[in-house]
Amino acid sequence: MSKITKSSTAEYFAKNLQQVGFSSPLKAVLTTLKEAVDNSLDACEQTNILPELDIEVIKIGNGSTKNTDLVKVVVEDNGPGIDVDDIAKVFGEYLASSKFGKGQCSRGQQGIGISAATTWAQMTNAKGVQIISKTKNMRKAISAQVDVDIKTNTGIVKNKEMIDWKNKSHGLRVEFLMDGRIQLNGDGGLQTYIDGTALLNPHASMKFKLGDMDWQKTDRVSNDMPIIPEATLPHPHTFKLGEFITHATLYGKISLAKFLKTGFSRISDQSIKDFVKAGMPKGLIEKSVTSLTDEEFKKVFQAVQATQLMSPSTKSVLTVGEESLSKSINRLGQVDFFSVVTRTPTICDFKPVVVEVALARFISRGDEQSPVQLLRFANRVPLQFDKSGCAITWAIESVNWKSYGLAQPKESLPMGPYVFAVSVVSPFIKFKNASKETIDASDELVEEIRRALMQAGQKLSRHIKSELKEADLERKLAHIEQFGPILVEKLVLLAGANDARKKKAEEGLKKILGRDSQEAVSQLEEAQSKLAVQKKKEAKKMGVEDSSETDAQAEAKFDKKAAKKKK
Repeated sequence: MSKITKSSTAEYFAKNLQQVGFSSPLKAVLTTLKEAVDNSLDACEQTNILPELDIEVIKIGNGSTKNTDLVKVVVEDNGPGIDVDDIAKVFGEYLASSKFGKGQCSRGQQGIGISAATTWAQMTNAKGVQIISKTKNMRKAISAQVDVDIKTNTGIVKNKEMIDWKNKSHGLRVEFLMDGRIQLNGDGGLQTYIDGTALLNPHASMKFKLGDMDWQKTDRVSNDMPIIPEATLPHPHTFKLGEFITHATLYGKISLAKFLKTGFSRISDQSIKDFVKAGMPKGLIEKSVTSLTDEEFKKVFQAVQATQLMSPSTKSVLTVGEESLSKSINRLGQVDFFSVVTRTPTICDFKPVVVEVALARFISRGDEQSPVQLLRFANRVPLQFDKSGCAITWAIESVNWKSYGLAQPKESLPMGPYVFAVSVVSPFIKFKNASKETIDASDELVEEIRRALMQAGQKLSRHIKSELKEADLERKLAHIEQFGPILVEKLVLLAGANDARKKKAEEGLKKILGRDSQEAVSQLEEAQSKLAVQKKKEAKKMGVEDSSETDAQAEAKFDKKAAKKKK
């Protein structure tokens, strides 16, 4: 019989890095950038610092493996920095995180990503991550290399020294050298990631150099820091039996009643009484959870699941907000229309959730025959792979976009030069895999996303209908102006009419041919009036100006056409 061996967490992930986003050289670079940026943004927000990030992703040579480049990934922030004693844990130890299972809407959750990036760099370039860190209590910054001890799942700090660092009072700089490939655009593109991050983080300022591009900068459009809600407890109806038992072991030698009330949300003394009515043995209430047998746990669990409980609070979720999203859209390029919707926080699958949607039509981006560009977000982090299986994609494809004025092949994304951005925020987002690229599609969540999309689609539909009415009017007026005078002239020649008859014929023809156009003018003016009222309400609500044609410009255009027609 072969000997059974035990592996560390680091050893497992080192052999299965594809599970956490390192399945290819291209994904390795993007995942490393995402993990570093996510950590920087989280650290800044937790210490109420407006983020300022310097990002550099460039090719500096040939990789150690076939068809790869040696890529340098650098992310520097103005955050609080990391204490010397924590550096090895943060960058070199898997599942070392203050956020694991905390129930908070933070970007990072598991403490896997940045350690996996260190492992990838170490495996492909024999060197982990080079860091510079300075906290406000440190006189000088610390510079060090951190590697992962694969066998023991611990971080190893090398070449540690204290240095002067740009006169910065606090911050962190990480640098990875790794085998990889750089792609700028498309679903796996670095520029796509930067655009998405800029959209959902209007309070962040980013200076970046990607590949052969020159340095660029995206300035913040809001000085309002996101208010990060307090962590929330899970709802018991989201647990399976095994999870329920494991959760109990975290609370030590406390009574079952106290565990239920302190380990879950919305459980009161009355709930405990209801559990007894549903079949939980009364003698277990004051018994220590450490002394319960698996069979007793099962009876308790079944009683909890059979009892109607209050839904969890929605105060644990955060939103970017319609005002900030509206301002942030314009950082991505020039738009001639946008529609933003922030839904009221709700409960899906016993978990608090909030959905936000932004639809925008960018000038000089895409065409009528191409699918819309889809930007997906989970807790404000862009999701760029495994799009087809995501709850967000399913929700978009289930909406009948033809009713809102967009072409749409069957069971596919709609077509047109649009960007659809959909954000889902929850302290308990369920992903389909450890790389956190696809949100699991439950019926309740898909329906909530659908509702947000349809709200945004209604605004889009009003805009498209207004454009079609104006185009129809333009076409009718153009025909009248082009063919009317020719028709009158020929009729006068054929009839040998005098100038008086000619003038009367012109006026009569204008009256006949102008009837439809006059009706169209009336309909258009009515539509424009309604749209103007709606725009003013939305502009007042969001505090921003709509980038499309102003009401004064529209009125001037119509007055000019009417005057020309009278002549």
